[in-house]
Amino acid sequence: MAPTLVRFALRRVSREVRYVRPISFGRASGLVRDVYRQLERDFGMLAPPVALHSPSPTVLAATWTMLRESLVAAGETSRADREVVASLVSQANSCPYCVEVHGMALDSLGRSSVASAIAAGEAVPDPLDGALSAAARAELTAVAFTFHYLNRVVSVFLGPSPLPSSVPDSARSRAKAVLGRFLRPVEDASPGLSLDLLPAGSRVFSWAAGNPVVEDAFSRAESAFASVGISPAVRNTVRRTLSTWDGVPPGLSRSWVDTVDDPVTRLALVVAKAPYQVDDTLVASAGLDDRELIELVGWASFVAAAHRVSLTSIRKAA
Repeated sequence: MAPTLVRFALRRVSREVRYVRPISFGRASGLVRDVYRQLERDFGMLAPPVALHSPSPTVLAATWTMLRESLVAAGETSRADREVVASLVSQANSCPYCVEVHGMALDSLGRSSVASAIAAGEAVPDPLDGALSAAARAELTAVAFTFHYLNRVVSVFLGPSPLPSSVPDSARSRAKAVLGRFLRPVEDASPGLSLDLLPAGSRVFSWAAGNPVVEDAFSRAESAFASVGISPAVRNTVRRTLSTWDGVPPGLSRSWVDTVDDPVTRLALVVAKAPYQVDDTLVASAGLDDRELIELVGWASFVAAAHRVSLTSIRKAA
């Protein structure tokens, strides 16, 4: 965990979140407080991509459970390989924030050349392409799922860099090196410690077969997203649209969604397929409060991530 003064400074980064106001560490209670404590202990900092979910404690817990049990907890694969998967997915999804964060982590793990290559868009070996046990494959697939989710959320709510805009260019390299040290694996990140944050789920994830902790974590997360207050009409339209989507982003034009009359459905569709197209007008037109916005963006990101993982599994099996 980061030293006290640095930890306090890192907590202030959440002030740069767009559209919603995260709950501060000092005001956190109940489930939010429990997640924040685990997040700082096991991830090294109060990471804004997780903390921004705090207006909806259930979605916050689901997000942390996915991240912790895929990327952070000790498991069948190395943290370095998991960071490579996180970085590759983030680069493919054009999420510079996540590429930078996980590049810092790779730097701290002695994989600077890999981090630089990914950031430059160069090809590097994908750990998911190797010979893996069922448990290891499930673990790395869970990382990919989590970052298909987080990349969308980050694109909506955060800027292009994890460093505050107040950090001058001359100090950014040093700041990144310091942050990277806090993202190194902790020794006591035992698998499964986040599971009790959420009720048990009921779905079996075929891609998680062979890894009971990962399967349990994602089942609990799915149940959490299923419980949020999103209308059946929005859910059905998004799922129907994704069922025929090949995973290729629709480009810069938003004409593909302009014919959708309901602003909430329109926002959910853009989050799922093209989160880089979300802007102030689209968010404002939906007229949602902080909790509602987090739950809509979180749900749309989750179902889109599930679809992307399904597509990848089908292509690899072909």
